[in-house]
Amino acid sequence: MHTNTSRSGRRFDLSALAVPVVAAPMAGGPSTPALAAAVGIAGGLGFLAAGYKTADAVRREIETIRDLTGASFGVNVFVPQPSIADPADLATYARSLEADAAALGTALGAPRHDDDDWSNTIDVLLELAPAVASFTFDLPERNALAALQHAGTAVVQTVTSRAEAGRAVAAGVDALVVQGPEAGGHRGTFDPLAEPGTASLLELLDDLRELGIPLIAAGGIVSGEDTREALARGAVAVQAGTAFLRADEAGTKPAHRAALATDDFGETALTRAFSGRYARALLNEFIRDHDADVPPAYPEVHHLTAPLRAAAAAADDPHRLNLWAGVNAHRTIAGSAAALVRSLLPSG
Repeated sequence: MHTNTSRSGRRFDLSALAVPVVAAPMAGGPSTPALAAAVGIAGGLGFLAAGYKTADAVRREIETIRDLTGASFGVNVFVPQPSIADPADLATYARSLEADAAALGTALGAPRHDDDDWSNTIDVLLELAPAVASFTFDLPERNALAALQHAGTAVVQTVTSRAEAGRAVAAGVDALVVQGPEAGGHRGTFDPLAEPGTASLLELLDDLRELGIPLIAAGGIVSGEDTREALARGAVAVQAGTAFLRADEAGTKPAHRAALATDDFGETALTRAFSGRYARALLNEFIRDHDADVPPAYPEVHHLTAPLRAAAAAADDPHRLNLWAGVNAHRTIAGSAAALVRSLLPSG
C-alpha cells in the first residue's frame, strides 16, 4: 500500500520530509523507477520524469515504483506551449547538423511540434494520484491544477524568478521549486524567448522566502554544505539532479556518466543547441559548433537532434551528446542513491 494521502485527506506536505532531499526529475533516461524508489526509501522524495514519454509509459513507471516501495514519490510534467518555431530557421539549422549526423551514420529527426501527450498524462496522474506532481516550462491550467489537488496530489511549480513565483502562488500551487541558474538541464523559465535570469539560487531564495509557501531549492546542490546553505535561506528541502546522475540506480548514459567522472570538460554552458530551449550542459564540441546558430524552437529542435543524440550515446561520443550538468558537476560522486542522499545531508 502506498503512502499517498487519500482523495479526501490532506495533500503531501513537502515541508515535512523525513530527509530534506528531493531527487530532481531528469527526462531522457536518468530518472528511473529504481532511482526514485531508492531515494524515497532513504527518506527523501524521488521523482519520475514524464517528459518525452507517452502517458502509457508514465503509467507503467508509476506502477513499477509502487511495486518497489510504499514511499511517496513525485512525477514531473513539461507543460506544452504554442510553437514559436520559424520553419526557415529550422531548415537552416538542420543543414548545419548534417555533417554531425553523417559522422554518426544517422539521419536527423523531423522537427515537429507536439504537446508531449499532455492531456492523457494528466488523466493518468488524476487516476493514479502520486503524492506530488510538479510542472516545468509553464503553469498548468487552473482546472488541471485543482483537479490534481482534489485527487490528493500536491502540485509543485518550477520557477526561476519572482514574477513566475507570483503567478504560481496566485494559481494556488502547494510549493515552489526555486531553480537557480546553477542548475543542470533545462531552465524552467516560462517565456521560451526570454534570456534566463542570472540571480543566484541563494539570491532567489532570499527574494522569495516571504511568500508563505514551501520553497525547494534547486541549482548546484551536490553536498551537505550546499544543502545547509539553502535551508538557512528558507528552503524546506533541496532538489538535486546532477548529484544523482552518477547514482547506481540512475539511467544515465555511459558516455554522460564517464564525462562527469573526468576533468576533460572544464566548464558548463547554457545552450539551446540540443533542444531549442535553454539548458545547462558540460561544454562540448557540439555546443561550440552550433550554439550560435540554433533557433529558439522547442520541442522542434529536440525532435530534430534526437536521433543524432541517440547515435552519439550508442557510439559513446560525448562531444555530440547533451551532457546535462550543473555548475558543480566536478564535485559529484558515484555510489548508491542511498549513499548520495546521505552525502547531501547537512552536518552539525
